[in-house]
Amino acid sequence: MIPFSPPRIDDKICEEVVAALKSGWITTGPRTKAFEKKITGYCGNKNTLCLNSATAGLEVILRWFGVEEGDEVILPAYTYSATANVIIHCGAKPVFVDVNADDFNISVSNIEKAITSKTKVIMPVDFGGFPCDYDEMNALVLKHKDKFIPSNNPNQQLLGRILILSDSAHSFGARYKGKVAGSLTDVSVFSFHAVKNLSTAEGGAIALNLPAPFNNEEIYKQLCITTLHGQNKDALAKTQKGNWRYDIVEAGYKCNMTDLSAAIGLVEIERYDNDTLVKRKHIVDSYNSLLSIHTIFELPVFETPSKTSSFHLYPLRIKNITEEQRDAIIQKIFDEDVSVNVHFLPVPGMTYYKNLGYNLMDYKTTYDNYSREISLPIFHDLTDEQIKTVVNAVIKSVNAVIK
Repeated sequence: MIPFSPPRIDDKICEEVVAALKSGWITTGPRTKAFEKKITGYCGNKNTLCLNSATAGLEVILRWFGVEEGDEVILPAYTYSATANVIIHCGAKPVFVDVNADDFNISVSNIEKAITSKTKVIMPVDFGGFPCDYDEMNALVLKHKDKFIPSNNPNQQLLGRILILSDSAHSFGARYKGKVAGSLTDVSVFSFHAVKNLSTAEGGAIALNLPAPFNNEEIYKQLCITTLHGQNKDALAKTQKGNWRYDIVEAGYKCNMTDLSAAIGLVEIERYDNDTLVKRKHIVDSYNSLLSIHTIFELPVFETPSKTSSFHLYPLRIKNITEEQRDAIIQKIFDEDVSVNVHFLPVPGMTYYKNLGYNLMDYKTTYDNYSREISLPIFHDLTDEQIKTVVNAVIKSVNAVIK
């Protein structure tokens, strides 16, 4: 069976994890701090905080910005549940908008139509690792600055406009107009979950890139406290002689990254550009070459003059089929011992959100993209022979269903 996206676990990873174990420091410590600095250097943002998940990072920033009941947050209908769930956790209202037909990303024109005086945050999602239209979005929040009504939250008052919080879970290493994801807007949040390009088993990071007069270093220090119970000293600081006493200065959360996770990340980031991205691009190019001769397939967008994907997903669409036919094709592909997936089951179609009154059919492009989409395997150890096996299984299964 060809798997969908197993993590890369090789000798380098194992050796670094063992070294972390033997160091005696396995919670947040020197490796986590080193990993944060590596991410900042790679992405070109101002400061980075590593956490146990991207989901935690998104919610922490929403709360830092004072998002609460009565507020609205705009996000794409085509995303994973985490993007919407964190808005619900804060008591705010998710405002779903439709996406582009070509690249699955949130439509800027639809964002503009959805902005109201209650809008506090826009949460674009870099679908499959392909960057959204950040210049247009950054300009949009300035254009509608007069609509923004800040609460008593000092961060809202200081920014004086809608915050852009990018769900960059897929896009570590993606490029947009000469910049790297993480430095494209106010705040970006990465995922290092097991299936991501750069994995730390579980984990995520907040890439702070707020404009002046914000002090991103001070915000980083504040968020370190927020994400560790509101404790004003972490375990590393308390190891200094006589520095055992600490205080709880807020009712914080527990979502710090461990040094065991960071150990994996440190190996992965060193070989990311010259190894990981090269291999993933090769897989994508191979799929494109083998599938492009068949007119029934709609190939994904990975590169434009201004954008380069991180090649996280291969979201293949099949033309002129129904959702039921797509599901039947998937089953036949599995019968050929090839694992595939669907990205994503759109959030407005999920039971919880349907019960809140959302209707997937209100987002026509989202539904159309979803109903015809099949994600093909991409992982570091996928061989050229396996790529051909995947493609043959897809073609055979499509032909069997569409007669």
